[in-house]
Amino acid sequence: MSEKVLMKGNEAICEAAIKAGCRHYFGYPITPQTEIPEYMAREMPKIGGVFVQAESEVAAINMLYGAAAAGARAMTSSSSPGISLKQEGLSFIAACQLPCVIVNIVRGGPGLGGIQPAQSDYFQATKGGGHGDYRNIVLAPNSVQEMLDLTLLAFDLADMYRNPVMVLGDGALGQMMEPVEIKAGSVKQVEKPWAVTGLRERSTPNVINSLFLKPEQLEELNIRLQAKYAVIQQNEMRWEETNTEDAELVLVAYGITARIAHSAMEEAREKGMKVGLVRPISLWPFPEPPFARLADTAQAFLTLELSAGQMIEDVKLATKCRKPVYFYGRTGGMIATPAEVFAEIVNVMNGNKEAR
Repeated sequence: MSEKVLMKGNEAICEAAIKAGCRHYFGYPITPQTEIPEYMAREMPKIGGVFVQAESEVAAINMLYGAAAAGARAMTSSSSPGISLKQEGLSFIAACQLPCVIVNIVRGGPGLGGIQPAQSDYFQATKGGGHGDYRNIVLAPNSVQEMLDLTLLAFDLADMYRNPVMVLGDGALGQMMEPVEIKAGSVKQVEKPWAVTGLRERSTPNVINSLFLKPEQLEELNIRLQAKYAVIQQNEMRWEETNTEDAELVLVAYGITARIAHSAMEEAREKGMKVGLVRPISLWPFPEPPFARLADTAQAFLTLELSAGQMIEDVKLATKCRKPVYFYGRTGGMIATPAEVFAEIVNVMNGNKEAR
């Protein structure tokens, strides 16, 4: 059984979290994600869950740390400056291998910036963000339906790999309303014998810790983490391709920008231009296979972002710089239009633009 309802992207995330079995939410209001704590404050008490509006983003991430350590399915959310404040806690969570979900509804920066949509937190999300050698799994929805679907997936991946998972949206997706299919399903029950829950018939209590004063022990932890990340890279790359079979120019975009790029690609196709689109769904692990393959057949790539150009580095790495990579982006909360993207397509295909 399923139903379709009209929901905001932020609300869809909440509904997915509840259906995934999340019963502990810790957050702090910040535009453009404030509907998430608002929704959770209303709905969590109805299902016996816990909602805490923390005194700060720093407090919220450490509450998440505690709930995850106890084995609970738990989530926090914020927007760009708030996620910056959570970075130390995220590093602790990754080091302790605790499963949890973090939502970032990105706004323009740097600094306090503005409240309009952006994608300028890509580096922060995909390259760690905090201190040390660690990785978050990062999922990038491009519709309200995917806000729901990928949040459900995020909880499962977090438990599967004992790793934080970030859902990286933006202000446009968070605020837009679309019909969403809410599927009925059961929560996956995952055994967590490592959780800090007292003795519970054990002879010694579990201890979760990220402090290792002996360098040999800390190196051993890092080796284990890197081995896990290699498995995640092998198994969890996700992407979508459109019209890439014969594409001479391949557009690369994620999130809301991918929808804009899709419209521009369709216009280009109508005018006889061989243009395709690759949409990364997992930003980490970055989906390398389509780029390695298309670098053999396409003539060039055009990366499109609501930033000054952050994903372009991963596109170059994935293609091994075998073909030129061009870039077009808007910053500060400005959103590119399909007409602007189409104009960039024409510039690239006519040789009127320099590669990055």
